[in-house]
Amino acid sequence: MKSNKRPIGTIIMISMIIFFYLPILFMIVFSFNSSKSLTHFTGFSLQWYEKMLTNNAMMESLYITIFVAVLATVISTIVGTISAIGLSKSKKIVHDLIMQINDFPIMNPEIVTAIGLMLFFITIKVEKGLMTMLLAHIAFCIPYVILSVMPKIRSLDPNLADAAMDLGATPWQSLIKVIVPQIMPGIFSGALIAFTMSFDDFIISYFVTGKGIKNLSIMVYTMSKRVNPSINAISTLVVVLITIVLIIVNVIPLIRQKRAKAGKKIKNQYFVVVGVIIALIVGSVGLGVSQFGGKNKKYQGQTLHIYNTGEYTGENLLSDFEEATGCKVVMDLFESNEQMYIKVANGESYDILIPSDYMIERLIQEERLQTLDQDKLTGLDLLSDNVKGLPYDPHNEYSVPYFWGSVGIVYDKTKVTEADLEKDGFSIFKNPKYRGDIYLYDSERDSFMMALKALGYSMNTKEKKELQDAYQWLVECVQTMEPEIVTDEIIDNMAQARKALGLVYSGDAVYIMSENENMEYYLPKEGTNLWSDAMVIPKNAKNVDLAHEFINFVCDYDGAMDNSSYVGYTSPNQEVMTDLMKEGGDFHGIDAYQPRAGYDKDEVFTYDEKTRKIIAEYWSKVKIAASNAN
Repeated sequence: MKSNKRPIGTIIMISMIIFFYLPILFMIVFSFNSSKSLTHFTGFSLQWYEKMLTNNAMMESLYITIFVAVLATVISTIVGTISAIGLSKSKKIVHDLIMQINDFPIMNPEIVTAIGLMLFFITIKVEKGLMTMLLAHIAFCIPYVILSVMPKIRSLDPNLADAAMDLGATPWQSLIKVIVPQIMPGIFSGALIAFTMSFDDFIISYFVTGKGIKNLSIMVYTMSKRVNPSINAISTLVVVLITIVLIIVNVIPLIRQKRAKAGKKIKNQYFVVVGVIIALIVGSVGLGVSQFGGKNKKYQGQTLHIYNTGEYTGENLLSDFEEATGCKVVMDLFESNEQMYIKVANGESYDILIPSDYMIERLIQEERLQTLDQDKLTGLDLLSDNVKGLPYDPHNEYSVPYFWGSVGIVYDKTKVTEADLEKDGFSIFKNPKYRGDIYLYDSERDSFMMALKALGYSMNTKEKKELQDAYQWLVECVQTMEPEIVTDEIIDNMAQARKALGLVYSGDAVYIMSENENMEYYLPKEGTNLWSDAMVIPKNAKNVDLAHEFINFVCDYDGAMDNSSYVGYTSPNQEVMTDLMKEGGDFHGIDAYQPRAGYDKDEVFTYDEKTRKIIAEYWSKVKIAASNAN
């Protein structure tokens, strides 16, 4: 009698399939979501596909990915196949040595390979960009091709080529008409592996690229720092393309078998498959390239290089500026002010930087910025007085505000009372009532600001005892309150009310409150960080006039409105700020949008290298304490 129980192997297989494919299905479904939420489906919409197709940077990253993957696949397949054939005729000691060397990059951690290639390009003084990315991809694809082709070569009769030449074939004809057709399955497998490895590579690409060249993996990584459902749309598009290719790859051999049984033949099935794939790719690239093009404008042919943090630019800001000036904008993205500083300190050239207040102060102190030409700036009069003349640049000689805001507490008013907030201030993060229900932000500056303010100290203190007290305050918090220390994932998590409260930037609170009516934003009475990010021009900028033009464009009403309405952070343009807050505006009723101004306990960060190092060391210890507590 047969058992009705499923074999354990079948259950594991089904579980694995669900584990791998459910997230993909989840992503596809949310690519049609009508809201920005990545976890809560609010209705069907194609808006993210429309935004994806009109986002030049996103589509360009897709075309670069395809171009590099195709070219790297073709070159690495040719080189790898020739190398494998040559190795098959080499002496055993040479063959074994080369195969050991070939296996090393495959087994080596990608991060090691990435850093090695980056240092190599820096040493030989090759400017990083499309060419260095392509060379790196070819280098790491070749070993996979050799590994795929070698088993097929070993299975061949070693006298096959000699027999062909005895029958009158030339060495070239023997290679092309006899050897290659016999090992074609291995070549095709190697090419598919090379294409896959190149198409989805992130780590190596991230370290060897420059000049604004980004493949899809880098683009998605930088976009994921903030809520952007266009990630789902472009990822779904890739899944569809790959599915079409896989169907073609699997269907053509079946058709060939059926036709063979019927006495018919399909020659060169692998070339047919490759031809179809290339046709699809060329078609998509051609469609994309047709979107781009310039007009004869004042700055036609010039390129503006901007260094900004990810997802911090209006939806149409860059394309509108390109249209208005005729230039091309290349925007590189940094994860932190410290990462930006390293590149600038190492001499990398940008025309515009958009760092935070304390980093601008450091760059001014180290004379890495040039003073702005006030005669070329037309937008300063449009800005709020609250963002001009700040301590890091009292006369706006070096900087023009880009966004500004505060750091406060976003909370679920169904779980947290305003009375508790009024009573505790930042110390609510140590209130046992909310144990296990809080988020801390993984930022040493803002976490220490919170602790220092809770203790009644200035957030710019240099006193060792006060810094030590703040450290102890944070250690007690993480050891007793079981907080979750996060970065930008707090945005969607709080929008879904997964915790009672969290420390956030005001611009993120704007999005959270717009998504969930139960969320509110609170600024403690003990004061907070009133931050500002601004546009500056480094000393080694190459397009200074164009940089001033961009600053003016961002300050003007249209540019500032696009920037602020899309990103959600507070515009320095007074009229834009007023329009977005008034009835009918995008952020009407969301008090987090307009920072608290004129409050004497609010401070702007000032830069002190010695204090920064102390805080950085303390914060590392706080996170270790949090890990041990959990």
